[in-house]
Amino acid sequence: MGIITVLWEKWVEFRRDFYKITVAAMIAPLMYLIIFGMGIQTTSHGEPYLHFLIPGVVSMATMTGSFSAIAQNMSVQRLYEKALDQVMVSPTPLWQFIVGQIIGGSLRGMYAGGIILLLTLPIRTDLVFNGFSILILFLNGTVFSTIALVLSFLAKSYTDAPKFTSYIIMPMSFLCNTFFSTDQMPGGFRQVISVLPLSQTSSMVRSIANGESAGAAGYFILLLYLAVFGLISVLFIYRKKNL
Repeated sequence: MGIITVLWEKWVEFRRDFYKITVAAMIAPLMYLIIFGMGIQTTSHGEPYLHFLIPGVVSMATMTGSFSAIAQNMSVQRLYEKALDQVMVSPTPLWQFIVGQIIGGSLRGMYAGGIILLLTLPIRTDLVFNGFSILILFLNGTVFSTIALVLSFLAKSYTDAPKFTSYIIMPMSFLCNTFFSTDQMPGGFRQVISVLPLSQTSSMVRSIANGESAGAAGYFILLLYLAVFGLISVLFIYRKKNL
């Protein structure tokens, strides 16, 4: 019931801010598609650049949508509204609160990615998005929701959330296999960037979109990120409760 309660709160928030959430989810990815899609016609191997760009932008949209859905709101609720303190004294198990936040954030990211897919429907491509694509995008959303949850617990003020976006989300948006392949990066730096969650998500979604297998390694890496940051968030909230 705790998970359902948190998800219901997210649903009420979504209905209240539907237009703002939708417009925010559309503007940046749509601009990237227009500017990069129209400005760069082909990749190095001669394929239409949009075939490379669309899976990357969809993956990026799930990242930014999931992260922003948690980071700002949770920071404000924890620091100013003291909502987290109320959760701690309620009968709701804390792990259910965390799981609800992660799922709710991921669903917000899935909504953002779905909007981009709808906007690109008029573009005639042979790209394939199936159940595996949805699973990968959902996992990507849970990873960044969990990262946002951890960072919101560490935030000292509500202004820290935009800083996290600038320091973490923005660099990943441009470097992690979204607009160009990580194969072109210098050795060493390439290996570090390639194991980041957005790089793995973009690579797997792009492989499926082109009719190839995503491979098991990417799933393992995303699940590892989810497990590590999920454990950190659980430890943080239970430690705070026991203070």
